[in-house]
Amino acid sequence: MITAMAFCGSWLTAQEAQGADGKLYGDFDGNGTKEYAYVKVSDCGEECEGKCETTVYFSDKNMKPFVIATANGGALYNLGDLNNDGKDDLGFYPSWCTSCWHAFYVYTLNKTGWKHLVPPISTHCSQWEEEKFPITKDPKKKGYVIITSSKFEDDDIKISSKSVKL
Repeated sequence: MITAMAFCGSWLTAQEAQGADGKLYGDFDGNGTKEYAYVKVSDCGEECEGKCETTVYFSDKNMKPFVIATANGGALYNLGDLNNDGKDDLGFYPSWCTSCWHAFYVYTLNKTGWKHLVPPISTHCSQWEEEKFPITKDPKKKGYVIITSSKFEDDDIKISSKSVKL
């Protein structure tokens, strides 16, 4: 099974992937203290049979875990503070058994818990191979991010980027 971790290299400048210990460090609640996130998979067989849910847990028990359905594990990313709220945002690239198409999920913590910062971003493994990360801060516009996604168009996989206001 190939994950985004296989393609990580020097191109990950604004974001950090979880370490070999499976932990992703960051200040996800904005209190000035680093905590870590990690994932656990439940009810998922070798061929992705079952519910295949991945739960993201945190070392700070005040942060409630959340579930990502149809994911056989995956890679966590500290995306930095994309929305300028003083907290590191979280990215998740799920693993699956059968396809090169995966959504990249971007989460931010608010008063009620974790929510999507942007809608799931469609990616294809060719996008990762070309080292085109799905989301970064737009260096030219405050309050904007650059979203890079994949789509199937004209019998080919097209990768495109656009600046989006948060």
